[in-house]
Amino acid sequence: MQGFKAKFRVATLVAVAVWTGLAALYGLLKPISNGCIMTYMYPTYIPISSPVGVSSEKYGLYLYHEGWKKIDFKEHLKKLSGIPVLFIPGNGGSYKQVRSLAAESDRAYQGGPLEHTFYQEASLTPEEGGVDFDVAGFQLPNRYTCRLDWFAVDLEGEHSAMDGGILEEHTEYVVNAIHRILDQYRASYDVREKEGAATSGSLPKSVILVGHSMGGFVARAAIIHPRLRKSAVETVLTLSSPHQSPPVALQPSLGHYFARVNQQWRKGYEVETTRAGRFVSDPVLSHVVVVSISGGYHDYQVRTKLESLDGIVPSTNGFMISSTGMKNVWLSMEHQAILWCNQLVIQVSHTLLSLIDSRTGRPYPNTQQRLAIFTRMLRSGIPPSFNWKMQSQLASQKPKHVPIKDVKHTAAACPSNVHWSDDGLERDLYVQTTTVTVLAMDGRRRWLDIQKLGSNGKNHFVFVTNLAPCSGVRLHLWPEKGTSTSNLPLSGRVVEVTLKMVSIPSGPAPTQIEPGSQTEQAPPSAVFWLGPEDMHGFRFLTISVAPRPVFSFYEDSFSTISSWE
Repeated sequence: MQGFKAKFRVATLVAVAVWTGLAALYGLLKPISNGCIMTYMYPTYIPISSPVGVSSEKYGLYLYHEGWKKIDFKEHLKKLSGIPVLFIPGNGGSYKQVRSLAAESDRAYQGGPLEHTFYQEASLTPEEGGVDFDVAGFQLPNRYTCRLDWFAVDLEGEHSAMDGGILEEHTEYVVNAIHRILDQYRASYDVREKEGAATSGSLPKSVILVGHSMGGFVARAAIIHPRLRKSAVETVLTLSSPHQSPPVALQPSLGHYFARVNQQWRKGYEVETTRAGRFVSDPVLSHVVVVSISGGYHDYQVRTKLESLDGIVPSTNGFMISSTGMKNVWLSMEHQAILWCNQLVIQVSHTLLSLIDSRTGRPYPNTQQRLAIFTRMLRSGIPPSFNWKMQSQLASQKPKHVPIKDVKHTAAACPSNVHWSDDGLERDLYVQTTTVTVLAMDGRRRWLDIQKLGSNGKNHFVFVTNLAPCSGVRLHLWPEKGTSTSNLPLSGRVVEVTLKMVSIPSGPAPTQIEPGSQTEQAPPSAVFWLGPEDMHGFRFLTISVAPRPVFSFYEDSFSTISSWE
């Protein structure tokens, strides 16, 4: 009897342990609701022959084509003239994982740049070279002049996270693939020239690398490979890639390879000098920009700490950003979801297309220009803390004291072609609080006596809204009270600060309870902050809200009458 009880206890403990283990495994493997939209495509993978002397038995190289129509592979390769981008899959990954990025890049090229908004943009910090770079004079392209040609390496789904030797083999093949891609452009150009076809533009001299998971580390390893051609890679984008160390160092060779590659990267950004300290040359990797995108807290395979570039790449040449803080994304995602999450894939596609200089049809050679594009396209305008003084020093959004007649031409003013008259505003409102929220167009202007409110110890003002800057709301600082921006004395000074509004994450509109109810309004999507340094020399802050558009029906036709257009 005692033996039976002992066996029963052991069986019970084993059953509980197995159940606990299965429950934990299910918790790790079950799909996570992350808010991502699926990406769809019509993929075709065109095999690229291996160069002479490189064995093609194990790995392969493919060119992606988006479209449902059947194409002739040779004719398609003959027309190759875009910007080469090489996708490197990660641990156990497939070359076919390139499809989401490649498909959305094609759609982005066809559709043109994202719609311009008037929210404050992110800019380079002084540590990133923002002081030396003319941020205000740099503009993103208003059209895309060259498409992206996406290539992908087939690494046979090998588990590169398990063995440093496999990583080294992948690195060797990626170097060969980069050379093969550049040679293919030369071959395609020569064929077109021989046949008398149009051969405009210059040949690409570098390949953009995009790596997922361990593929991101392989991309960095390839850059410091001794056989890689000079300046063959200048831009690297990694998705959920470990940079500091392997997620799980199962073999010593893995940790040793990480340490060796990272050490060479640190040396690559050091200025070369003689023993006497005399300058010899710029850092070997000074032309390389690296951006690491993390999936956030939902990525349990590679934690954000491992994806950091701190101590490897200086802030003048790269940064790490989480998808939760990415512009137009604001989502955390799983390790594999980062490859197909439509919000992120679209933003990355437009970012890479923006790297191309419209004048030359090639990526910008200047490191700070490329870093500025990554910053403006990926980072939101929300500063680490609401101390706007640091960003104001960069001059891109700093308000200027100008005459009334020139108010629309200040750095933080709306463009002259986006205008609605003050005469359309209804009765003014006077606000006695330092925090203002507006979630609907009402055609009214709100006055805040910032000197009076400031005398009560309030040194900042916050405005939260779901209205778009310029078209829905405008903000001005006034030295004295006036009825409109056109009747103040010429000696007065007024500053428009509308473009200091910052876009913030916005969820879906709440469910409508009844027509016309307040619950129809979308949640806040922008915030505006004024500190003491912004308000110095001014008496009033005005928040002018556009009137609600009037909709009318005439003989089955729909027309919109807006009093503020």
